[in-house]
Amino acid sequence: MSVHDELTSAQRSLDELLRSVKRLEQQLGSGGLEMRRVRMDADRLRESLALLREADAGPAKPRRPELVSISDTPYDNTLWTDSDDEGLGARDRRAP
Repeated sequence: MSVHDELTSAQRSLDELLRSVKRLEQQLGSGGLEMRRVRMDADRLRESLALLREADAGPAKPRRPELVSISDTPYDNTLWTDSDDEGLGARDRRAP
């Protein structure tokens, strides 16, 4: 059997286990410590099997970042009239 077939078989068995746990909860009640532990263990198995399925799907192909085109035209100089040159201070004052 292939890994995919084994995972499918495990999923079917887990689904049956979850149905049985649900029936037990209905008969015994869900308030007891033992029943809560069984429910948590079954849920953890479901999550673990989902992780195995994701791992079997193979590593996700890295997405290429979306390219952003930057224009070669110069910026409008009026955008910079209210700013100081970094590290040099204001234009009308001397640096120490």
